[in-house]
Amino acid sequence: MLEHFFQCPYCWETISMLIDISQSNQLYIEDCEVCCNPIQLRISTDKQEITGFEALDIEQ
Repeated sequence: MLEHFFQCPYCWETISMLIDISQSNQLYIEDCEVCCNPIQLRISTDKQEITGFEALDIEQ
């Protein structure tokens, strides 16, 4: 697990989360811990490092 910091695409607060770097490509939805809006996360890892990270709003 690796801690990663990013900004919420809704409230712009800095959020930290633990990312499982044993999975190379990940796509899932997690709620912002500040404003509770759903964030789509796209994460890529390689050799125990994060190589790509996107936190996108889900247009509802």
